[in-house]
Amino acid sequence: MASELDVEAPAGMPSILRLLDLEYIEEDIYRSRAVFKDTNRLFGGQVAGQALYAAGRTVPEGRMPHSLHGYFLRQGDAQRPTVFRVERDRDGNSVSNRRVVAIQAGKVIFNLSTSFAVARPGSGDEEPEPPEAPDLPSPDSLPGWTPSRFTSFEIRSERPDEMTSQFWVRCTVDLPDDPLLHAAVLAYTSDMSSGLIGMHPPGTYSGASMDHAVWFHRPFRADRWIWQDLAGQTVAAGRGLYTGGIYAEDGTRIASTAQEALFMRHRARG
Repeated sequence: MASELDVEAPAGMPSILRLLDLEYIEEDIYRSRAVFKDTNRLFGGQVAGQALYAAGRTVPEGRMPHSLHGYFLRQGDAQRPTVFRVERDRDGNSVSNRRVVAIQAGKVIFNLSTSFAVARPGSGDEEPEPPEAPDLPSPDSLPGWTPSRFTSFEIRSERPDEMTSQFWVRCTVDLPDDPLLHAAVLAYTSDMSSGLIGMHPPGTYSGASMDHAVWFHRPFRADRWIWQDLAGQTVAAGRGLYTGGIYAEDGTRIASTAQEALFMRHRARG
């Protein structure tokens, strides 16, 4: 198994479509096809997006994700394939619930609980966005760049070449008309940065993500500009919490997110 995957491994960071091209092993079990060299730990947004996509492949047609909640349990390795085991907790008349366990080398590195629902037209979709929707800058007014770790995406923010807590992001790969795929791509991008960036007193830094949540509100395309507005909420007991709104270019709120991460102090030298 490992040698076959190694032969297929891309020389650099694979495209988002390659990352989400999961191999069907048997019913409710999938495996990531793309392995690659990465000096950092396996990106959390990658495993979250892959787990969501695996879960979505098991639900009845027409049901789209409306929420996900994930826990990062162990550091993952980008040079290893990840196996995703889906548990079909429930299929109701309009809602499906799934749990996904992500495994590397026989150990669980991530688990996900997610829910899918049939859209109910005429229940608020036509209402205007609430007045707290932000006044968004035009993507064209900000400098753009492509992070070396996220080669399928363009970022636009006030600080080029630096991840911030407010930025535009757009997938530069042409994505097919598959709403589940777009949701998985958004799950991937929702972990690109942190709302804790502005909450670091001297000598502290944000560590590994502990848990992550996304709520999907409205249809969207991940290959169009999406604004992320992340804000730190509190730091306590060695953990920091931030929340965020995710918006389409016209200011419509398409998703919300929240994450808790370790909040640590630099070790003194000597």
